[in-house]
Amino acid sequence: MKLASLRNGRPDGHLVIVSSDLTRFVSAGRIASTLQSALDDWQRCAPILGAVAAQLDRREIAGMPFNPAEALAPLPRAYQWIDGSGYMVHLDRVRSLKGSRDQGLQDERPIMYQGGSDTLSGPQAPMLVPSDELAVDFEAEIAVVLSRVPMKATREEAAAAIRLVGVCNDVSLRRLVAADLEEGFGFFHSKPSTSFAPVFVTPEALGHCWRDNRLHLALRAHVNDSLYGQPNAGRDVRFDFVDLIVEASRTRELSTGTIIGSGTVANAHDDMLPLKRGGVGFGCIAEARVVEKLKIGKARTPFLKAGDRVRIDAVDADGRSVFGAIDQTVTVHKR
Repeated sequence: MKLASLRNGRPDGHLVIVSSDLTRFVSAGRIASTLQSALDDWQRCAPILGAVAAQLDRREIAGMPFNPAEALAPLPRAYQWIDGSGYMVHLDRVRSLKGSRDQGLQDERPIMYQGGSDTLSGPQAPMLVPSDELAVDFEAEIAVVLSRVPMKATREEAAAAIRLVGVCNDVSLRRLVAADLEEGFGFFHSKPSTSFAPVFVTPEALGHCWRDNRLHLALRAHVNDSLYGQPNAGRDVRFDFVDLIVEASRTRELSTGTIIGSGTVANAHDDMLPLKRGGVGFGCIAEARVVEKLKIGKARTPFLKAGDRVRIDAVDADGRSVFGAIDQTVTVHKR
């Protein structure tokens, strides 16, 4: 099943069930008013939500037109947002950037940071930044939503805790990354609000696309009208989601509603921008710039500026959107 949160004037929105083709929805209010409420009572809610989703797909329920512009992030306020480092290809490309840490540690176990989860952005909300002179970048990622995970979870416990899967844009201000790391407390000012595609999907509904604790779909990223990348999220994974969950629980319990990100999706290749037909490309601008420096001696792909449009969408083999698209415009905050 596919779940979304629509605007209703409240911070957590109104939980709805969305059809598999993302065209229609029906309210879930009689089952659970918000997605967090459904997660907190998942054993009761999930079968009922799933039954309604099946009726919606069979058109036994008419539903109403689903408009992603009305969607908040599926969990607009999560108890915890943790971003991991599942793709060593990405880390290898950006390790040359100032502030990178010890390579051996990153190879041994996933690194991660705890981001701001109080204001997660919807799929068409502005990509709001304090200035576009801070090297604004997108990062195309996969995310999972968890039930409670005990401290020092086993792999079996970690796998069983994955309730929902989604797509996110972990926005980065690259010019602030080094300062954050050098201060010793990790990312803070360099990481504004993370954005999410309009729906979360249960692993079961993803079918063969969800296996080996990872999502096997292409994640397409466009800036304005240019395709920057379409890496497959199931390839070149060094640390899968179970690895990330186990690592996150090494010193703490994870509460129901915790979201964990995969890190920037990245595949090994020799592409440069602009992409040739069938190229793989990049899940963020920083990677493209590193490759350009190595190949031609200088970075030529600019970071994002006010007015630039970023679109991120996981698509199936037929090019159909699975989670709906993140479609944002970079906007400088003004007071």
